[in-house]
Amino acid sequence: MHLLSAESARDILFKLALPLDIMSKEIVLIGRSRKKVKIGRRPGITQYPFKVKVGDVFYVDMPGYGFMFKSSPTDQEKIKDLIVKYFETHADEIVLAIQVIDAASFLDIAERWEGRGEVPLEIELWEFLNDLGLDAVLAANKMDRIAKADLNGVLDLICERLGMLPPWSQWTDKIAPISAKRGQIEPLRRIIAKKPIGRAPG
Repeated sequence: MHLLSAESARDILFKLALPLDIMSKEIVLIGRSRKKVKIGRRPGITQYPFKVKVGDVFYVDMPGYGFMFKSSPTDQEKIKDLIVKYFETHADEIVLAIQVIDAASFLDIAERWEGRGEVPLEIELWEFLNDLGLDAVLAANKMDRIAKADLNGVLDLICERLGMLPPWSQWTDKIAPISAKRGQIEPLRRIIAKKPIGRAPG
C-alpha cells in the first residue's frame, strides 16, 4: 500500500515531472498508509517502491508507513524495515525526500499519540529523514479541507510540532501546502525547481 491513494500519489509523481538532468538520482515521496486503499487484486500491502523515471531522475513512491490494511504486525514490521533500509542504503542517491502528510488531520493524530506518551509516526519519520542528513521537504496535503481563515494557524502548529519555529512562512523552502486531489501542487514544484539537482543549462 502506497502512501496515498491513486488519486494523489501517482498524480503527484507525474505532475512533478521536471526537465532534470542528473545521473542515477532520486526524489522520494513517503507518507502514512491509507486504510481504505486497495492495490491490485487483493487488499494487501505494496512491499516495494514504485519508481517513475523522468529524464535521468527517478521519482520514487515508497510504501506507506503506519496502519496497513489487513496486514499482520509481522508484515508491518517488514515494511518499516524496508523503508529504513531503503533510505539508509540510497541516501547518496536521494537528492530530495518529500514527506507527505494529511494536514487536515495531522494535529488531531499527533495529539492522540502524544496523549498515549508516544511519538507520532509523522514526527518520527521527519526526524529520521533529517537525522540521515537528507534534504527533506514536508508536503502538507489536503489543504483544501482546511478553512482559509485557519490555514496559517494550522501550518504554524504543524511547523512547531516538527521542531521548526513558527511562523511557517519562513520555511517555504521546507513546507509546501498542497492539494493533490485538486492538482494544486505548485508550492512543491517551486521547492524542487529551486534545488541544485542538475537542471540542464539553457
